[in-house]
Amino acid sequence: MLDTRKSRDWLGSLPLPIPDSRIRFLRWQTVLRYAVIAFLISITFSGVFLFRRPEGFLRDGGSHYFEYFWNQTANHPIDQLISDAHTFHENLLKQQSFDIPTAAARYRDRRGRHPPPGFDAWFKYAVEHDAIVVESFFDRIYNDIAPFWGLDPQVTAARASSWEHVVRVRNGIANGTGNTEGKVPWLQLWTNLVAEAAPWLPDVDMPINYMDESRLIVPWEDITNLVEKERARRSIKPTGEVVTKYTGLSKVDAEENAKPYHPQWLGGSFWNLTRVACAPDSPSRNVAPMENFETLPTFPHNWEPDYSYKGYVRNFTASMDPCTQPHLRGLHGTFIEPLTESTSKELIPLFGGCKLPVNNEILIPGAMYITDDPFYSGGETHGPPWRQKTDGVVWRGVASGGRNKKENWMHFQRHRLIEMLNGTTVAGMEQNGFRAMTFEMPPMEKYDFPRRRKATIGTWLEKFSNAGFVNLLCFPEDSNCAYVRPYLSEVQGIPMKEQYKYKFMPDVDGNSFSARFRGFLLSTSLPIKATIYAEWHDDRLVPWLHFAPMDNIFQDLYAILDYFTRDRKGDKSARFIAEEGRAWGAKVLRREDMLLYVWRLLLEFARVCDEKRETLGYIDDLRPPQ
Repeated sequence: MLDTRKSRDWLGSLPLPIPDSRIRFLRWQTVLRYAVIAFLISITFSGVFLFRRPEGFLRDGGSHYFEYFWNQTANHPIDQLISDAHTFHENLLKQQSFDIPTAAARYRDRRGRHPPPGFDAWFKYAVEHDAIVVESFFDRIYNDIAPFWGLDPQVTAARASSWEHVVRVRNGIANGTGNTEGKVPWLQLWTNLVAEAAPWLPDVDMPINYMDESRLIVPWEDITNLVEKERARRSIKPTGEVVTKYTGLSKVDAEENAKPYHPQWLGGSFWNLTRVACAPDSPSRNVAPMENFETLPTFPHNWEPDYSYKGYVRNFTASMDPCTQPHLRGLHGTFIEPLTESTSKELIPLFGGCKLPVNNEILIPGAMYITDDPFYSGGETHGPPWRQKTDGVVWRGVASGGRNKKENWMHFQRHRLIEMLNGTTVAGMEQNGFRAMTFEMPPMEKYDFPRRRKATIGTWLEKFSNAGFVNLLCFPEDSNCAYVRPYLSEVQGIPMKEQYKYKFMPDVDGNSFSARFRGFLLSTSLPIKATIYAEWHDDRLVPWLHFAPMDNIFQDLYAILDYFTRDRKGDKSARFIAEEGRAWGAKVLRREDMLLYVWRLLLEFARVCDEKRETLGYIDDLRPPQ
């Protein structure tokens, strides 16, 4: 037998030869070792790209594998909704504009007009600040502005200028006008935002709605007539007819001591005001308001709306619409007893942070989205990584949504959410068969999952849920909340940055929209959102990719939470949406994005107030190079 140990001879230190069989064995051992290492690295990176950093994975050629992975493992309706959302978003990003000729062409194609003068400066700022410009992101602007093309431009300009609270731009400088003593600092916040764009804006006025609630609901027939006038006049003028400079507001400014124009402000049943703004053939148009709220709320049975897919919201925009959901008149505080109400059926220019789909205000980013107040944003901290989070759901807030009192509190949306997340209440319902004050258990035939079948949702929630009111806001104040305390009690508040330590964060309406939604989106947690209020950002967020949508009656709440917590696949899905939403929000919900939205909106509003509006436009991209 050969000795394979090294030995020395007179030629020097040389190893003796190793047998061929031993060499082949060592080679295979080395190959196997590297194969194992390569496999482990592959698995590690697959996990990282799929679930830890989904934004980078999806944008760098992983789309086909994503769809294969999700479809191969799809055994739940939410699996399909997530896959569809991803595909929709990928197609949306293909419409991004990177240069002014492309952006202007897409504008003309979608709007049927030339862009407004100043469009080039707007786009230049967008490019310099890494904004994602997709034309459909701005659809809300054109839906809001369209009816004003049917009104006299000078009348609109005069009414905008004379309002009590106005952000006014003159000669490239923005100022807020109006008495704000004792009021929240919304006017200053909006003024500061507009001031950043003011050097490139024409003279323009932005009148502000200072109420939480929306104020304008024009009847369907009237608003349809105004929109048809706009559509009939819409055209892309020959370049030789186009005017490229705004006329200005000298005529408006010449009117000294102009008093605000106030239409007739109405009160009474807000549902009655709402339903006349619905189409004549819509389900809610001829449904009368509820007269008695002292009985327990009722929920629609066999509820299969067109906006849902197998019990889960698919079309989030449609899910907001009260015109298709007459039951909301008894399940949302806006239609039960708003805290304040001052509504007109006349169209006047008024800008605000949210509105119902039937309202006619012009939307701008909510002032609370541009404040530094950590109450709304959570401050600089947006939560720990997903693996370090508490496996639970958290909610804190006040019992807002309208004036809740003994006769009606059972019908309010926030009370319903908190009672549904109360493990003791739900366990009692499962064990004894009684119903709660604010809700019914979701139907088994529609939401059939293990915890529902085994009647263990309540015991699960007792450990999983941390939800409660920090203030019951009862009416009248001297009632001491006696009517609600047997069912709900006040709990200690939790700062927003501490709430971000939980995986799941439901978000529902208060007196109007929830001002915490942007903070939730930018956190490392998963927002679960239900609302009847439209906002400026709706066209740039994709449900089931950036947040989890929920129906306004909340009957899908338990099933949504069950899907995300039942197994490892659900947890990865939740993490995927949370991280994708945070990454996307950091790109399209920045202050720069809000500025660009308002900037473009004011270019359009200045045009609709201009006596030469039919021929006013930007055409530099169509002119031959000099």
